[in-house]
Amino acid sequence: MKSYRIAVVGALGAVGREMVKMLENSSINVEYFKPLDVAEHVGELVDFRGSAWAVQEAKEGKFEDIDIALFSAGAQASKILAPIAVAEGAIVVDNSSQWRQDPTVPLVVPEVNPEALRAHQGIVANPNCSTIQMVLALKPLHDAFGIKRVVVSTYQAVSGSGMAGINELKDQTTAIALGEEVRTKTYPHQIAFNVIPQIDVFLENGYTKEEWKMVEETHKILDSAIEVSPTAVRVPVYRGHSESINLEFERPCELAEVYHALESIAGLTIVDDVGVNEYPMAIHSEGKRGVYVGRIRRDFTLRSGINMWVVSDNLLKGAALNTVQIAEKMVQMGLVGHKEQQ
Repeated sequence: MKSYRIAVVGALGAVGREMVKMLENSSINVEYFKPLDVAEHVGELVDFRGSAWAVQEAKEGKFEDIDIALFSAGAQASKILAPIAVAEGAIVVDNSSQWRQDPTVPLVVPEVNPEALRAHQGIVANPNCSTIQMVLALKPLHDAFGIKRVVVSTYQAVSGSGMAGINELKDQTTAIALGEEVRTKTYPHQIAFNVIPQIDVFLENGYTKEEWKMVEETHKILDSAIEVSPTAVRVPVYRGHSESINLEFERPCELAEVYHALESIAGLTIVDDVGVNEYPMAIHSEGKRGVYVGRIRRDFTLRSGINMWVVSDNLLKGAALNTVQIAEKMVQMGLVGHKEQQ
């Protein structure tokens, strides 16, 4: 069995830490592990498969002995370091927004469009967290009925903003409980006990950057003919993104056929028994690897359409897990070379 030399860039971040855990539990035979991060964290230890590995600085020269570099260091770091890693012979799987719309870079959810990996030129992009869970649920339905239009409203956890978002919700909740002043830094408004209908900056068309990612990424991953109308909302939840999705189909559908289609795709679980108040919730998705779908029902205002509720842990399938699964799929498809130890 071939073994591989793997680096994780941004290994000490919220997603990076989860990436290390997902890599530990992956099918990849890791011969050598290299955690990389900013200079201030050099020397800190990261546990991986029973050994402690010292963090090294992410910079030029650190990828010459690496087969696959998993990036979770933000768009600016990826813009600089990913081409360096590729030039030094590594394949980069990047979790930032930097390369997602580059026409030369595959944008991949392994259960949805794995064949796109064959076109890689050294970099593969991991989609936005909210897009991943949505297209995983859309794929079997598009194959079965042809999706004409998607209207999606997201309810996104603060961990989508990294540790800064998590800490802001904690601090504000504590301040409110103690009757102290609420301070805002990460978000434009108080997030504790509030809902903010803005994620990222506004574009000229009135949509936020986060919303427009869902449009462009769905087109690139699934089908450019699908019309997508998104609204992205930040909610005071630590982990787990939720989405209300309305679908209009090209072809007729019966609910039994919808359930059958959804059951056909790996990584998705139907949780839908309203008789006992059973449906997916963010609190139950935390730490889980899958995407969960429930509240599936006909939209009686359409000739052929449904509503459904989709939930997933944004740090796992929405980020770290999908990144590692891309690497796994590339290994399985024979798309990764192997470097001898240097």
